[in-house]
Amino acid sequence: MRETAQTVWKNCLKFIKDNIQPQAYKTWFEPIVAVKLVDQALSIQVPSKFFYEWLEEHYVKILKVALTKELGEQARLVYIIKMENTYGNKQPYTERIPSSNRSAVKTQEVDIPLQNKNPELKNPFVIPGIRNVKIESQLNPNYSFENFLEGDSNRLARNAGIAVANKPGGTSFNPLLVFGGVGLGKTHLAHAIGVDIKDKYPERTVLYISAEKFTQQYIDAVKKNNRNDFIHFYQIIDVLILDDVQFFSGKSGTQDVFFHIFNHLHQNGKQVILTSDKAPVDMQDIEQRLLSRFKWGLSAELQHPDFETRVSILKNKLYRDGVEMPDEIIDYVAKNIKTNVRELEGAIISLIAQSSFNKKEITLSLAKEIVEKFVKNTKREVSIDYIQKVVSDYFQMDVDTLQSKTRKRHIVQARQLAMFFAKKFTKASLASIGSQIGKRDHATVLHACKTVDNLSSTDKQFRKYVEDLTKKLSL
Repeated sequence: MRETAQTVWKNCLKFIKDNIQPQAYKTWFEPIVAVKLVDQALSIQVPSKFFYEWLEEHYVKILKVALTKELGEQARLVYIIKMENTYGNKQPYTERIPSSNRSAVKTQEVDIPLQNKNPELKNPFVIPGIRNVKIESQLNPNYSFENFLEGDSNRLARNAGIAVANKPGGTSFNPLLVFGGVGLGKTHLAHAIGVDIKDKYPERTVLYISAEKFTQQYIDAVKKNNRNDFIHFYQIIDVLILDDVQFFSGKSGTQDVFFHIFNHLHQNGKQVILTSDKAPVDMQDIEQRLLSRFKWGLSAELQHPDFETRVSILKNKLYRDGVEMPDEIIDYVAKNIKTNVRELEGAIISLIAQSSFNKKEITLSLAKEIVEKFVKNTKREVSIDYIQKVVSDYFQMDVDTLQSKTRKRHIVQARQLAMFFAKKFTKASLASIGSQIGKRDHATVLHACKTVDNLSSTDKQFRKYVEDLTKKLSL
């Protein structure tokens, strides 16, 4: 019986799964789809150019062994990369072949889309000798990869950061956008990448700056009529790290100037690293042309650390501070503070401080006292399921009705309110909210939030719904 692409790939996956870590298998092999098998060439579809490069760099040997076992010595592997263009439409499939097989099959190189090249980007106001100006990187050397502990919640972002640090501007994840909630390590990771690049490439110009400070510098430059000098200064940076890019929201002048700077850096092979508290799809009041550029490289999310990672973070913190603490106390703190790394470390610092100032031994009861204060002061996270239940109960309907396809006005409004409160009270992305509330897309959620805002200011009865539900969800 003639073997199919799916059968061959399924057998390859069995072998691969037995030989790599479960998390690595889940991250790098589960998303792959077998597309076709022609002679001894297996075509597999991968979700991005970054994905392809990662497989080639880290898993090419195991792929070769698995495929040779199935198809013999003449086996070949063809990657089909499904890219997105700047307008969010799918580009045609592009086939890529590992370096060892490229002579056998015609390949088509993947070009990063550069449709909007702007001739005005060549700044005419060149400052003589600016290359010799010493630019202070603004990096914090205490933030390093060594003390940014790896776990399931941050593995992709951390590994992508290491890859960028090894080859700044030379990978397909440019820009690298790291996003996630407060206190999960975005700034730490951004600094760690910069610090590592400075160690490896001391001649490169690296600059870390917050989006807020960048905006202020731009406003000052416009006031002093030296906007061109401002642009030129940023165009000579080799590695630009911009923190909290969501701060650009609604600031059209800053967005415009950053768009030109970004284009220049990207086209000249310079590395851009961005951090944000939201995924690109959830950023509001950011120009579409800028958002499309944020999606050119890799968007990597930092999630809440799991229990094992929280324990490792605490042990690492104590080791660096030269403090010993019983495992049962570390486990207790890790079990009860789940929100973010900053609060986790804050609780341990408070525990050590209380112990030394009051000359108390660090005991489980002291830990409970400290943790109770932290948990009390931390706003309780409300789940999307809980929000749907509260809204459904308030409008005297069941959750299935709330999620249904019906266009009845009162049900639509209840659904829109559920989406509005999910965005307000949770850290979930718009896509995730839509998926959980009746399998809608992120655009529907965005529309729902705008509708609730509009109705709240024009409809007295609707405003009462919002006020009542806010009280119920804030209890």
